[in-house]
Amino acid sequence: MRPLLNALPPDNSDGTGRQPTIRDVARLAGVAPITVSRVINNTSYISPETRERVQSAIDTLHYVPNSISRSLRTKKTNMLAMLVSDITNPFWTTVTRGAEDASSHHGLNIILCNTDEKQDKFADYVTVLLQKQIDGFLLAPTGDDRASIARIDKQGVPYVLIDRVLPNIQADSVRSDSVTGAYLLTKHLIELGHKRIAIITAPMVVSTGRERLEGYLMALEEAGLARDDCLIHHGGYQHETGYHATCAALRSAATRPTALFAGNNFIATGVLKALDEHGLRVPEDMSVVSFDDLPYGFYRKPFMTVALQEPYTLGYEAASLLIQRVNGDVTTPQQEIIYPVELIIRDSCAPPAQR
Repeated sequence: MRPLLNALPPDNSDGTGRQPTIRDVARLAGVAPITVSRVINNTSYISPETRERVQSAIDTLHYVPNSISRSLRTKKTNMLAMLVSDITNPFWTTVTRGAEDASSHHGLNIILCNTDEKQDKFADYVTVLLQKQIDGFLLAPTGDDRASIARIDKQGVPYVLIDRVLPNIQADSVRSDSVTGAYLLTKHLIELGHKRIAIITAPMVVSTGRERLEGYLMALEEAGLARDDCLIHHGGYQHETGYHATCAALRSAATRPTALFAGNNFIATGVLKALDEHGLRVPEDMSVVSFDDLPYGFYRKPFMTVALQEPYTLGYEAASLLIQRVNGDVTTPQQEIIYPVELIIRDSCAPPAQR
């Protein structure tokens, strides 16, 4: 490395503890402050030799750019916000990891917000984040969040809907094919001979709840099986929903289902707990399928038949699309990206038990 020109001791060498400034870096590197700024922001061509000198001065002084001043100049904070429903769910953990990796690749950071599927928390987060002038949003709607999204639109902040969509909202979205996944799971159970299949899924206000019910009903109709509302249960994507809905489905021997379709992996854990408490074995006494795999470590080996998503890909691609919107690299109309799911047949299903 070439020696620094006009090498001067940093201004805070007098023991005052003052943080080095961009002018300190410029004096140590023997360049103008604007040159340091251009190196930091990579906004114009700087010769390799000059860039090396500036970077060496930055390293020597341990200089950290002032992000607030920088954002005022560039009109960007280099921060994205991600609103998810339940970060304790491995699905959302993996989605977040994908989004974080994509953002890090572009030098951006993500603020993660957990809404707990509550519309008021969603709205409060949007208010605070807009005040912080976030560059863009990754949003998993809790239900009818159109008022909050209208505020984002009014501010002109880019956003991408992830995993879920909203009616009458024209926006970029990245999600899995919930309809086909639910159809495949239900069809598999029907092909094994099941005719009374209960489904436990999210409320109709959540798009994945609607879509998974739609796929379930498509398979029933194709097989000539009538819809039975007694077999359709709605609730949150939570362990408790699966547990209580399963207990309700088992109360009457006359109308008891022979198979259960869990709308997500957390619902599935509740289903399995309820079956265990009722002394029912899987699959000997009750077949079970799930949209999404069970949380890691729930069982010593995977045994659940599932519609498998690619959550990391969802997160990575949603963040990549958002970053393109933030940077103005994409000016085409809103994109709807739907990833296929894969039916993974394991050991949780069998023909109906003889009664």
